[in-house]
Amino acid sequence: MEDLVIRDADVVDGTGGPSYRADVVVDDGWIVAIVQEAAAAGCQRPKATRELDAEGLVLSPGFIDMHAHSDLALLRDPDHSAKAAQGVTLEVLGQDGLSYAPVDDRTLEGVRRAIAGWNGHGDDIDFDWRSVGEYLDRLDFGFEGRGIAVNAAYLVPQGTVRALAVGWEDREATPRELDRMRRLVAEGMEQGAVGLSSGLTYTPGMYARDAELTELCRVVAEYGGYYCPHHRSYGAGALEAYAEMVELTREAGCPLHLTHATMNFGVNKGRAPELLALLDDALAAGSDITLDTYPYTPGCTTLVALLPSWASEGGPEAILGRLADEETAQRIRHDLEVTGADGCHGVPVEWDTIEISGVGDPRLADHVGRTIQQSAALRGETPWTTARRLLLDDRLAPTILQHVGHEENVRTIMRHRVHTGGSDGVLQGAKAHPRAYGTFPHYLGHYVRELGVLSLEECVAHLTGRPAARLRLPDRGLIREGHRADLVLFDPRTVAAGSTYDAPRTLPTGIPYVLVDGRFVIEDGRRTDVLAGRAVRRSPV
Repeated sequence: MEDLVIRDADVVDGTGGPSYRADVVVDDGWIVAIVQEAAAAGCQRPKATRELDAEGLVLSPGFIDMHAHSDLALLRDPDHSAKAAQGVTLEVLGQDGLSYAPVDDRTLEGVRRAIAGWNGHGDDIDFDWRSVGEYLDRLDFGFEGRGIAVNAAYLVPQGTVRALAVGWEDREATPRELDRMRRLVAEGMEQGAVGLSSGLTYTPGMYARDAELTELCRVVAEYGGYYCPHHRSYGAGALEAYAEMVELTREAGCPLHLTHATMNFGVNKGRAPELLALLDDALAAGSDITLDTYPYTPGCTTLVALLPSWASEGGPEAILGRLADEETAQRIRHDLEVTGADGCHGVPVEWDTIEISGVGDPRLADHVGRTIQQSAALRGETPWTTARRLLLDDRLAPTILQHVGHEENVRTIMRHRVHTGGSDGVLQGAKAHPRAYGTFPHYLGHYVRELGVLSLEECVAHLTGRPAARLRLPDRGLIREGHRADLVLFDPRTVAAGSTYDAPRTLPTGIPYVLVDGRFVIEDGRRTDVLAGRAVRRSPV
């Protein structure tokens, strides 16, 4: 690799401190010198084989996506502009308690079907790994050993661990099964995972009682990792669910990272200050807590995730069997529409807020872009009939946008001092959520430049230095001599998300250069053929 000097950049270094003008020298993937303008007066300026004029551009550390669903996309698509073009240089995978390691053959098949809506069926992937370490090795040697588009860290997925040790049943783990889960989590951490994730509204992770989760968090804490739960409710029981996670990790002595920390549905309009008060009290008492959010109001998940937990017990085939049975299907409908299913966060479903964003079967594509209610009206049937038929015909694959968020909650939470950025970006589906392609430029363009919700320096710290500290990465997330040269150059006057709800895969503007490990993955606004990304493993305690 040639050495490089980035000349006359406005450096926003990831600490939240004031920006400064400087020349930054990169060599062999590292930042080797930073010469500030004042210090350079009257002195010879640094030179390198290549010079890049950064006049008018901000130089920041690469953005860290604290909640990504690129587990297969990084192995499927060497371009991966969805993230690279945003300035993302590191993604955290293994989210929501479901991913592809550790597994055996039986568990892998169930997981592939359960999260086909997030990552596709994976028929184009050679699943030649079973352990966490083998998956991370596969990332390191992706695309015939060249690597992957951006760096990736991994969370051990608690739901997958439970499927492997217990199965998909709703019951307490036996002492022997709990011991096996502890060992699986320990092995994953030893092999480089940065923590543990849960999806406590997804099967089978939702079947774990707090005592079981606490025991697994104790293991994570021993290895210096953190717990990252998608907790039990973002709706009717949201505050109670947040408090449950705070208490659970306090008892386990484990750091807590609340992922996509939103307050959604009508019952939570304007209640973000209550959440932040809860967190402030815990922080004041000594808890180690961070959170991430995406800067949009709709959520994104799978249609099957809305079902009550009892209907999801046993895994995908059991779900399909219950949906096919008339009497059982009516019980599911009652829980969804009248009681408020736990899968729908305890709130009776509002079919006019559920928009189909993707299907697995192309023959069902006419549903995409319509709400369940709209699609049902076109067919002259009830919304439940449409939803049920979609789940059956598409074998549980449909993904949805769930229009249940509140802008004032989004703005309030992103201001908090422990906030970080995460896209929760699902790259599958004909109509992906625009956050998958736009989260980070949307923060910078909309919430910094247009609305002034955050200062530029503060926002960059939320997207770089703060997440690197949570991940315990001592040489990333800041512009410092001796740090990795994962860097972004953007124009603060024009940076913006190109993605919209109508055109969700439009790339951002105003980000002409992105470097991963000192190599240009975006140059002059275009994706290069560089694959500089690798698996980023947990630093030893």
